[in-house]
Amino acid sequence: MKFGPDNYNHEERCSQGHSSASTIATIEATLSADPDIDSSAIEIRMLGPVVLLEGFITNAADRDKAISLAAMIVGWENVQDRMLSRFPTQ
Repeated sequence: MKFGPDNYNHEERCSQGHSSASTIATIEATLSADPDIDSSAIEIRMLGPVVLLEGFITNAADRDKAISLAAMIVGWENVQDRMLSRFPTQ
């Protein structure tokens, strides 16, 4: 899955009217649409061009998946992981 033209990086897209709100909405929609990740407790915020993934994950694989999906949209260098692990007890 690719978003936007290949010849623009995330900073260039933002300067061309690609707002933080639309970036957040795109990442939220992408996470929600993926059946392999529980994104209900993940919050997405922006600090300049950097996407902050905050909140909680309940599965170890969800961290990698959330980071990977966000990176497809804004690039690896623009994703900051601040998610905390909250694994269910058995």
